[in-house]
Amino acid sequence: MVKLTIDGIEIEVQEGTKILDAAKIAGINIPTLCYLKDLNEIGACRVCVVEVEGCNQLVTACNNIVKDGMVIKTNSPKVRETRKTNVELILSQHDCRCATCVRSGNCELQTISNDLGIIDLPYNQKFKRKPWNNNFPLIKDTAKCIKCMRCIQVCDKIQNVKIWDVSNTGSRTDVEVSLNRKIEEADCSLCGQCITHCPVGALRARDDVDKVFEALADPEKITVVQVAPAVRAAWGESLGLEREEATVKKLVAALRKMGFDYIFDTTFSADLTIMEEGSEFVHKLKNKENSKFPMFTSCCPGWVRHMKSHYPDMVDLLSTAKSPQQMFGAITKSYYADLLNVDPNKIYSISIMPCVAKKHECDIPTINDTEADKDVDVVITTREVDRMIRAEHINAKNLVEEEFDMPLGVGTGAGVIFGATGGVMEAALRSAYYLVTGENPDPDAFKEARGMEGWKESEIEINGSIIRTAVVSGLGNTDRLMKAIRNGEVEYDFVEVMACPGGCSGGGGQPINRIEKNTENRVNNLYKLDKKSNLRFSHENPSIIKVYSDYLGEPMSEKAHKLLHTDHESWNMPLSPNVSK
Repeated sequence: MVKLTIDGIEIEVQEGTKILDAAKIAGINIPTLCYLKDLNEIGACRVCVVEVEGCNQLVTACNNIVKDGMVIKTNSPKVRETRKTNVELILSQHDCRCATCVRSGNCELQTISNDLGIIDLPYNQKFKRKPWNNNFPLIKDTAKCIKCMRCIQVCDKIQNVKIWDVSNTGSRTDVEVSLNRKIEEADCSLCGQCITHCPVGALRARDDVDKVFEALADPEKITVVQVAPAVRAAWGESLGLEREEATVKKLVAALRKMGFDYIFDTTFSADLTIMEEGSEFVHKLKNKENSKFPMFTSCCPGWVRHMKSHYPDMVDLLSTAKSPQQMFGAITKSYYADLLNVDPNKIYSISIMPCVAKKHECDIPTINDTEADKDVDVVITTREVDRMIRAEHINAKNLVEEEFDMPLGVGTGAGVIFGATGGVMEAALRSAYYLVTGENPDPDAFKEARGMEGWKESEIEINGSIIRTAVVSGLGNTDRLMKAIRNGEVEYDFVEVMACPGGCSGGGGQPINRIEKNTENRVNNLYKLDKKSNLRFSHENPSIIKVYSDYLGEPMSEKAHKLLHTDHESWNMPLSPNVSK
């Protein structure tokens, strides 16, 4: 143990502790900007500087270790003056038009500047603007980039995709797409982790809110909106709601106030996904000698993009089942259009998703299988729907719960946990067990799939057969698993992959905050909702039973296959530089 004094407080900490962490233990907050624990501890921004007695120069708190007897001042006149100068220098190379920035009010640089009392800049501003394809779902604004390197570290160390890199040196340093590529030429999975880890508005998702407002204002359009499972665990965070009061039924109330014609729950089509994907898996098990394993889940478009760019020779192992989003779009513009007795093209289908990659998925030409031009017309993220709520001057705290519309508003607990890593696997096994045995298992029988570990595996016995499963989240963990499969180190029958750490709850379209264990808290919330649900098996969803009896026939039928399955080989994805062309 090491004894030291921070701002007059004597504390004792473990040897090897960073000054920043020691200060937290003492209840002292040292501001940071570029810092990400265990990922980006490079002291690049110089915002976390502190004064150490006996040392002539200020030192960065994020990457300097405490020593016995240290006396540290975290906010001395020298520290304040230097910190303020450092931030002013950063601002001199940053587009400070906060009023038109998507991160205004939730920007770490803005917060630090306000805390330091910076109301004017003593330096001339000079920042770069570089062209970018603003139709791409991921957008970078070079004029806002502060070169903190967070995006590089997250993409390299967590996701292992290496989309971002540093170019030039010194004052000419830039963060750009690696290997001198344009973003649309890169093997980007669109996981959006670089967006949620950016401290400013240099990285953002393409904003599609205006498209939704235009549809709402068009009397010729029937607006149908679906709400993804993980959205209910996070939508209230940026609106000042406590987790317990930010229910999905209050979100329904907000959407109804905005004027949406029909509001449905994507957990309905999550249950539909389970029926199709579960049936596909059971069919493979029954024909094991003629089938290839493992079967990979296909509901995460970030993962599908990654599979196509990094493992193109294994794409045929993906389930052919569409994602819940796309299944919902297909059912909306076929089955539901028939119920309404309207032309499918009159329906404008909107998705609220925790994901950036969904914006690309709905634009894949070959994924649209109804009579309409597109099955899902537009995707907005959780952050975008929160902005819509604020734009409509809806007081989220005063909302009274309202129900989803019927019949596509019924979902089960199995559908809800799609938003958590391991949730798809658990939901699928619940129904696979029933499809094989004709009996329901204990709904919590497959909870080995739960947890925030990046790679989990288990063996499940169903009717005497052992099913080997794996669950991974985060593309770095995925690459480790894929390498192990290719090397023959592991063998599985069924594998769930989510591109974002923690699954959709930690998606690139979710509200941005740096609260520790935030994704885990969202995940736990989904499991609580599953536990409280009256329906916990996808095959018991009455709306699912009805759509099969009235329209689809049965899982894997010709009609179901046409509407609910897709060919992952039918569209192109840029290959990773590590894949030989």
